[in-house]
Order: sequence, then structure tokens, then C-alpha cells
Amino acid sequence: MTQFTDLDTPAVLIDLDRAEANLQKAQAAADVAGIALRPHIKTHKLPLFAKRQVELGAVGITVQKLGEAEVMADAGLNDLLLTFNIIGAAKRARLKALHDRITIRTVADSTETVAGLAETFADPGHKLGVFVECDTGMGRCGVQSAQAALDLARILASHSGLHFAGLMTYPAAGKYREAAAWMAEAKALFEAEGVDLPAITTGGTPDIGHMAEAGPATEYRPGTYIYMDRSQVAAGAATFEDCALTVLATVVSRPTENRAIIDAGSKSLTSDLLGLVGHGHVVEYPHAKVVGLSEEHGTIDVSAYARKPRIGDVIRIIPNHCCPVTNLFDHVHLIRDGALVETVPVAARGRVD
Repeated sequence: MTQFTDLDTPAVLIDLDRAEANLQKAQAAADVAGIALRPHIKTHKLPLFAKRQVELGAVGITVQKLGEAEVMADAGLNDLLLTFNIIGAAKRARLKALHDRITIRTVADSTETVAGLAETFADPGHKLGVFVECDTGMGRCGVQSAQAALDLARILASHSGLHFAGLMTYPAAGKYREAAAWMAEAKALFEAEGVDLPAITTGGTPDIGHMAEAGPATEYRPGTYIYMDRSQVAAGAATFEDCALTVLATVVSRPTENRAIIDAGSKSLTSDLLGLVGHGHVVEYPHAKVVGLSEEHGTIDVSAYARKPRIGDVIRIIPNHCCPVTNLFDHVHLIRDGALVETVPVAARGRVD
């Protein structure tokens, strides 16, 4: 049986037991909180994990781009939420092709986006569900007030081929209370105006432990939780023992006593810092520091250790941000108890269109 240490590097390892534990823990917490779970597959991009999430109780999956949606639909996933503004005739045509064969809904935060959707979706017998995206503090997309959400919902409902599906937000990390208050205000306004509010979808892994405090939200959309990473450990959402994804790398040079060079750079670990110092956590040398990345080289400060890694040694690194790492590799290696179980292609890799 092949051990993960025998794999060519750099390579992505996925510990199946840790991933399964993360999935089960989140689904159990959602069940206790009485909130539906709709995991975001942008982290793993693998139909096998998306199907496992649904098997465990998820109501469907979340995708960020049409390319991901097409891959997942082709794999048999049939209840998707696409959380990205769809702009342009070409993308609307692709969305319609998906809408014709599976259940898919999307989001909008402007009259321009809604008008575009209305041009393509005009059949009152097969309406496209559209959520109004709300900016509850993230500072990215989204309407800026509850009144603006109500106004856009009314415009949505005025189009024969569109259906107002509810409100959607992606809260800023640590701002779950503010997001809940924003949505509570919106819900009260909708009720006061007699406008049906079918659902409120929210979520994010940093605050996954606070699903029960999501206020009026009916659905939660975590993504990174399946693997976890160094940023989630820093946020308090996980421990390093929960992290299922590591990048396996080989020490290729020791030019000085305290400098080790590995064959994993920004094209393997990503250059995302997310407010952290350094570029990852070295499993075998937890006090070492990944101090620099170029495209193919990683520089590790090993001065904290008397016994230092040697040329040819393999080490594992928990990246700062596991989501882009997935999109950097054609395949990932599924492991259990140190042994290789299966190597699988990252089906939706590069599908950022």
C-alpha cells in the first residue's frame, strides 16, 4: 500500500477521516440549530464530497460560478444556489441551460442584473428563483439597506419569469450578530409591508460555531469547514488537528543552517496571507516559519530547531487558505492513516467562468 510520503511533490493530501468528521460536526450543529445547511463547494470542487454533504443532510449545494454549477450538475447534483451576479447574454444562456435541467437559483443586487435576467427568463410556468443579495457588513456586493432589499424584491416579483426567493448575505467574519440584526430588520420590514420572504440564506466558516445565533436565517452556507486551514484556526473555528488538507512538499535545498527551501511556492500554497504572518503551518515543525514564497520555491526559517529538516525530507504544510490551493492542482490524494486511498481529479478546477 502506497504511503503518502512516497508521493511526488508538491501534492495535495486530503485526510478522509478529518474531512468526514468536519462534515458530520457541521451537519449535527445545523440540525441542533434548526437551520438548513447548503455547503459551498468552492473549497473542494469535488462531486464526491458534494454528494457526501447531501447524504449527511444538506439541502443542496452552493456554487460561486457557472462553471462550478455545470460540473456539479453533470455529476448529478440537482439543487444549486449560485451566489454570484450573472451579467451578460452568454452567461445568462448558460444559466438558462442549467435551469432547464436542474433546480438552480441565483442572486442579484441591482436593477441592471434583474433586468438582464428578465430578458432571458420570461416563462411564468418555469420561473427562475432569485435572491436579493444584501451587504450586512462585508463591504462587497449587496444592497445597502433593508428598504433597498424590499424595493429590489418588488421589482423582481414584477417580472413574469422571475421569482423572489429570499435574501442572501455573506457576513464579515466575526460580524454574525450584526448580520442577524440586519436581517431581522429586513424581515420586520417585509412583514410590515405584506411581502412574503421565503428564505434567508447566510453563512461562512469563520462563524460556523454560531449558527444558532444567525437570527432569522433559514439556511447556512459554509465552505472551508470541510478542510479547515490556518486562517480558520486563527479565527477560532478549528484546531490544527481538524485540518484535513495539507500540501506535501520536499526539502530541495539547505543553503544556510537555518534556511530550508521546499518545492512548493505560490503556485502550490497561494500567496494569501489573510492577516497572518507567514504562509502556512508546518506539521512536522510547528515552530518553523514559512517566511517567503516565490512561484516554485518556499522559504522556511527552521532556526527554532536543533534537529533540522534535511535535503530530501518531505513535510506537510497547512496553508493559510485552502480554497485557492484546491484550484491550483489537477488532482488531490485522499489518504487515511497515512496510506493513499485514491487519487481523484479536481473536477471543477479552473472553472471560474
